[in-house]
Amino acid sequence: MVAFTPNRARTRLRVRTRLDEGFTLIELMIVMVIIGLLAAIAVPMYVQSIRHAREAVLKEDLRTLRSAIDSYTVDKQKAPQTLDDLVQAGYIKAMPVDPFTHRSDTWVPGQDDTLQTIDQTEAGINDVHSGAQEVGSDGTTYSSW
Repeated sequence: MVAFTPNRARTRLRVRTRLDEGFTLIELMIVMVIIGLLAAIAVPMYVQSIRHAREAVLKEDLRTLRSAIDSYTVDKQKAPQTLDDLVQAGYIKAMPVDPFTHRSDTWVPGQDDTLQTIDQTEAGINDVHSGAQEVGSDGTTYSSW
């Protein structure tokens, strides 16, 4: 049997209290600096990936709208007079939401007097652009895409 001596009891007490103390201020500050550095690297990459995703959605929406305009023009032998004509005729289910303006009524239709096909009898909308005024990653405004 081992007898407890005052030194042995003091050593156990010291170890027990050292474990219960927790982290020092320096240790916590080092962890916070590391977390801050990781966030400083990750946040810009996240923002950039969100921007690229929105640009991809915008390009796809423009392609879809332009394809619907062309199909409407060929089928009806006249260009649509409004973008709502595409929805009413069933070429698209609904106007897509612009990923930068977050609205579906900011699309800017392009019109001129040229006819796209030989059979076309009436001019109208022949192109569409975004209503967003921000500059894209390629240096041009989204409204010029």
